[in-house]
Amino acid sequence: MSLPVSAKQMTREVDRRRTFAIISHPDAGKTTLTEKLLLYGGAIHLAGSVKSRRAAKHAVSDWMELEKQRGISVTSSVLQFPYKEYAVNLLDTPGHADFSEDTYRTLAAADSAVMLIDSAKGVEPQTIKLFKVCSMRKLPIFTFVNKMDRFGRPPLELMEELEQVLGIRACPINWPIGAGREFKGIYDRRLKKVIMFDSEGTHGESVVEERMIDIDDPQIERLLGPERYAQLVDDIELLEIAGDPFDLARVRSGELSPMFFGSAMTNFGIGPFLSAFVEMAPSPAEAQTAAKLDPTRTDFSGFVFKIQANMNPAHRDRLAFVRITSGRFERDMQAQLVRGGRTLKLAFPQQFMAAEREIVEEAYAGDIIGLYDPGNFRIGDTLYTGSPVEETDIPRFSPEHFSVVEVRDALKRKQLNKGLDQLAEEGTIQVFRQPQLGDLDAIVGAVGMLQFEVLKFRLEHEYKVIVTLRPLNFRHARWVEGEGYDEGVFNRADYTKVLIDRDGLPLILFRNDWAINYCKQQYPKLRFLPNPPGTPGLEELHGAFSF
Repeated sequence: MSLPVSAKQMTREVDRRRTFAIISHPDAGKTTLTEKLLLYGGAIHLAGSVKSRRAAKHAVSDWMELEKQRGISVTSSVLQFPYKEYAVNLLDTPGHADFSEDTYRTLAAADSAVMLIDSAKGVEPQTIKLFKVCSMRKLPIFTFVNKMDRFGRPPLELMEELEQVLGIRACPINWPIGAGREFKGIYDRRLKKVIMFDSEGTHGESVVEERMIDIDDPQIERLLGPERYAQLVDDIELLEIAGDPFDLARVRSGELSPMFFGSAMTNFGIGPFLSAFVEMAPSPAEAQTAAKLDPTRTDFSGFVFKIQANMNPAHRDRLAFVRITSGRFERDMQAQLVRGGRTLKLAFPQQFMAAEREIVEEAYAGDIIGLYDPGNFRIGDTLYTGSPVEETDIPRFSPEHFSVVEVRDALKRKQLNKGLDQLAEEGTIQVFRQPQLGDLDAIVGAVGMLQFEVLKFRLEHEYKVIVTLRPLNFRHARWVEGEGYDEGVFNRADYTKVLIDRDGLPLILFRNDWAINYCKQQYPKLRFLPNPPGTPGLEELHGAFSF
């Protein structure tokens, strides 16, 4: 056992942690930005493109085979790297709306968020939905306007759209000089310097050269050209007069968004953004999260926000992702599990670079670790040492799409059931059974249709089971609680179907809103719940996510 950590060392370690997530609409360039932050953090030495078929390698953050084939992110990943004196935990989330539940769980583990916006498209639907989640959690939001290497909308128009659509004021930390092929640099308002970039034909694979020049330097007008220089001077003057001044307290409370401009594809603006972000973003001790624990307290605590099976298919492993909320974690330590009150040895702790992992000896509040999980953990589980802590509530989304799982080879049913159980524990899908059929013809529920495609792919490639998914014409799942419930009354093929969940609790599938309202009127003593009894729901946010 290692020596106790002093209060001073604990504070120092917590203060240098930065744990954040990236949110965006699909195709805004989130995976590319993620990889370029790793490049500038020194975690990788050559960046690959997730979409380029000619690329020698795929994006580091996309570790699942389906992600590499489709060029999309369908599961969140954790990427950890040192930058300057900081220890950075980057949570890469799926951009597609069908995986919003995974994104929400990941945001529960973040202290701040980077909102990525396409310079041509501005604020898009999924960005609005994810912003609402961040806003409700009071996460500080940093805005990065991407794709400045293409012609887009005027920066002032994008600033105005943030206020009108999202209701948040923006404070530009830097300002773009040119756009499209003429995007050559940015003006750093804090340093009052122009930063010129030169890619030298590297196509964004390596760090670009930066040349920093005082705005008052006489050669600036010559380098930019008279017209572009005059435009920059006018923009600077307008921002000083009409723009919001930088206020770190307003940033930390989620009222003001620092705004940056750049191109993740060419790497222009990535270095200045990362440098400013780690200075401005809150440490775990400064974050205004729902957790009431002091991150610098001696006792360890953490919660499971994600479970992932088969990150290494060769070993059929299963990992529980734990956000440390207080104290220091040590390898092989013992901790209490709030659910059930058991004591567990936290063995084989790992830290991540997407699918790349290494054993970690210690970690501090703000860090994300992976624990080997033989089946002990569920999403939302809370661990602690010393003084008891409250269980962490991570609400679930109620599924809206349902399919019967039919296996082609009856001899593969055992592998099918194992796969469905593990994927349900991850939160990828929800699994239900028909009371009279047991393990035959399981029914799966999902928030988005693309989750079914992921389910089929993973069952085939990770569990070697080929299945057919037969859609059911139902749109709502409601758990039943109260007096007078009769399974036979509700098992009607025309508008309801009775099922049981993994814990044996009864629920009903409804064909439409009319069917729910009709049953509520006919059976007033029964409650029809969007989540299992005692499980926190997320109906307000769920509505925010739905298209």
